[in-house]
Amino acid sequence: MRVLIAGCGYVGGALAAELVADGHEVFGLRRGAGELPAGVVPVVADLSREVRVALPAGVEAVCYAVAPDEYTDDAYRLAYVEGPRLLLAALAEAGSSPRRILFSSSTAVYGQSGGEWVDEESETRPPGFSGRRLLEAEAALLGGSVPATIVRFGGIYGPGRTRLLESVRRGEARLRPGGPMYTNRIHRDDCAGALRHLLLLDEPASLYLGVDCEPAEEREVLCWLARAMGVAAPLEGQGPAAAAGLPLRPRGSKRCANARLLASGYRFRFPTYREGYAALLGASAPR
Repeated sequence: MRVLIAGCGYVGGALAAELVADGHEVFGLRRGAGELPAGVVPVVADLSREVRVALPAGVEAVCYAVAPDEYTDDAYRLAYVEGPRLLLAALAEAGSSPRRILFSSSTAVYGQSGGEWVDEESETRPPGFSGRRLLEAEAALLGGSVPATIVRFGGIYGPGRTRLLESVRRGEARLRPGGPMYTNRIHRDDCAGALRHLLLLDEPASLYLGVDCEPAEEREVLCWLARAMGVAAPLEGQGPAAAAGLPLRPRGSKRCANARLLASGYRFRFPTYREGYAALLGASAPR
């Protein structure tokens, strides 16, 4: 199968490596001629800037995993609304008729904040521009001519993304006051694994939640990490950014369910944050 991965970076690059290992012909689109996994054919283009993009012919499947340049409404519009529109136009111009496009979205489209369980049927009421732009993109793709599958990922962590680990290690993480703050995450390798799994399914659903098997209370995660690294437990209080009065991204407290993804046959490599962070730390998971 000829697969185009638009945004062949942190998640897209991991997906590309898996597909190449499977024997597929993979094209990796990215803005610069940066390093791609072995066997991936580079396509250099900036979907947020260029009016015309030259793509290979005969692309059978597409994964859109582009990330915005910055956390602004305009950057999100360019990455998630204009980018897919330009990509689909370029595919048509190249004579490609993909059987499916996978779109990497986010659980930011949900605004629930009281610890509610949410799934693919739950109401979407994003509190910020990021979620609104993603919903705009989802709607356009689902209403387009190419069959689309949306995957709403939780917080992505994995190799090279150790900000949370380092904040606990340095004693900067804080246990925020108030009620439970539920968080949802997924390891980078499970992002790639889930996308590969859905790409190869004959008839995937149009929407999945891409989160691991255990929504976890933030305090629990921070204290677990401290024990795993053998450092002091985080103190109560606000984090450095909040204490300095810096603007923060909207955050909810919700518990995302991955039952539909599991029912499709996907099995997690890192079912919870414990296995995922233990792998990053090179240690067995403590209780």
